[in-house]
Amino acid sequence: MTFRFGLACSIALIALASGETPAKENGETPAKKSGVAPANAARAFTPTDLNALARVSDPQVSPDGRVAVYTQRDADLDANRGRTDIWLVDLRDGAKPRRLTQHSANDSHPRWSVDGTSIYFLSTRAGTAQIWRLPLAGGEAMQITDYPLDVATFEFSPGGGRIALSMDVFPDCADLDCTRGKLDAAAKNPVSARNFDSLLVRHWDTWRNGTRSNLFVAPVNTDGRAGAAVNVTKALAANVPSKPFGGGEEYTFSPDGKRLVFSARLADAREAWSTNFDLYEVSADGGGTPRNLTAENPAWDTQPVFLRNGALAWLAMKRPGFEADRFAIRVNQGGVTRNVAADWDRSVSHLDVSYDGRSLLATANDLGQSVLFSVDIDTNRVTPLTEEGTVGEFSPAGSGAIVVWHDLASPPDLYRLDVKAGPLGGLRPLTRVNATLLGARSLSEFEQFTFKGWNDEAVYGYVVKPADFKPDGKFPIAFIVHGGPQVSFQNQWNWRWNAQTFAGRGFATVFIDFHGSPGYGQAFTDSISEHWGDRPLEDLQKGLAEALTQFAWLDGKRACSLGASYGGYMQNWIAGKWSDGFKCIV
Repeated sequence: MTFRFGLACSIALIALASGETPAKENGETPAKKSGVAPANAARAFTPTDLNALARVSDPQVSPDGRVAVYTQRDADLDANRGRTDIWLVDLRDGAKPRRLTQHSANDSHPRWSVDGTSIYFLSTRAGTAQIWRLPLAGGEAMQITDYPLDVATFEFSPGGGRIALSMDVFPDCADLDCTRGKLDAAAKNPVSARNFDSLLVRHWDTWRNGTRSNLFVAPVNTDGRAGAAVNVTKALAANVPSKPFGGGEEYTFSPDGKRLVFSARLADAREAWSTNFDLYEVSADGGGTPRNLTAENPAWDTQPVFLRNGALAWLAMKRPGFEADRFAIRVNQGGVTRNVAADWDRSVSHLDVSYDGRSLLATANDLGQSVLFSVDIDTNRVTPLTEEGTVGEFSPAGSGAIVVWHDLASPPDLYRLDVKAGPLGGLRPLTRVNATLLGARSLSEFEQFTFKGWNDEAVYGYVVKPADFKPDGKFPIAFIVHGGPQVSFQNQWNWRWNAQTFAGRGFATVFIDFHGSPGYGQAFTDSISEHWGDRPLEDLQKGLAEALTQFAWLDGKRACSLGASYGGYMQNWIAGKWSDGFKCIV
């Protein structure tokens, strides 16, 4: 039987869980993989709790390395809204973080002034998203841009005299006011239908409205406000940054502040199926046209960063048209381009320069974790700096970084990673933004396991215990299949498929990183090509069988399979080829 999300799904899952092991109001307290249960009673974790959690992101270390700013989104469930503010944490004395902004509007994207005395940030407090400046010594925030359009991203030049920023404009408009006028007219037009004469018309759920994201450069005047913004990418038919997911990581200033390097894909007839993003270089004064730096590579080039010695590093794929190819590291130094750590069989998610500017920091999926690595461009040595869990965003600091870290039993918080503290550095918590809520909730233990899947190759999976776990009990199974398919259901706090919400209703959760998932070598990822159903299905079948063997408390007679996107596609395979294995398929 197949259920859709909604009431039918909820009824099916509740009925499945109501056999021998109904959900209880108390259980184990927050536990990680080691799983030590405190004596005090705690309530099971619920979807409402998940929505109520505060979320931290975008850490930025000050120029002197002493403090960091970050954003925190707090939820008001009664008002059905969230608000994002900027916070500061001292990296030296262990003092509690303090809130820097507390406006009813959203404040985000904090960036430091060159001298470290102020932070710049985006805020909608003036009606549109503009750049504001807040002095840390005290005083009110000052608006430094007043453009008729929303500023989407911005970065300062190394000397602080220029700002690179992105805004969405109509290609046929000569100025920003023209775009503003067209947008206002469209908003007043009762007809929402549009004519499209070229692709793309939509990327995922984002429809094209005729505008393009363009990169601008504005001078910082003596009064601290930004001057007129000059469009430096107008000559290119491209979105800079890319839509819908691109951001400030796709462009950077050169060390002398005279040039901008950015990633772009031409919006030509091939755009809908092309992955040919190239790196371009353009003068930061607005003169000249962009020059293609990676024309020889027909695949994806992105995330440019400059090292202290002036070398340019970036991420590059080799195969055109393949979004799941391996992102490797390339460096251009003295006009010579070479691959860095070419034998490292992992695909990099995010790239940055270390705090001293001499090496690179990179995150990558690795055997069911998302690990922060140090990459030496001279020796090609790759060193893991973390082990278990997921490093999301990070900002280089001292001998390590300030990271947003989380795992299956821990929502994201800020941690300090200091490589000098030990072989893998160790993580010291800087925030506990959800301590009050989580202190009264039971978060379940989890365990990673392996088995031989398709082609007798090692495949990894996780099992998460229910909140009311007892070693001699039997518990229903939520068997969750990830989407992508070239993504990983890794050791992370998942805001969409959160295992703790299933655990709170008495379910054990099992999920498998089947063939096609990243973090196990590119050949493992590639193996799903032209085998979109059969090989992953074999892994899923063998994975659940192995879990039932290893964990006797799993009740294989009360299992429900769930998934969306590619995971939904796989539910159809399961319904046709494995339907006797489940009580419900969602």
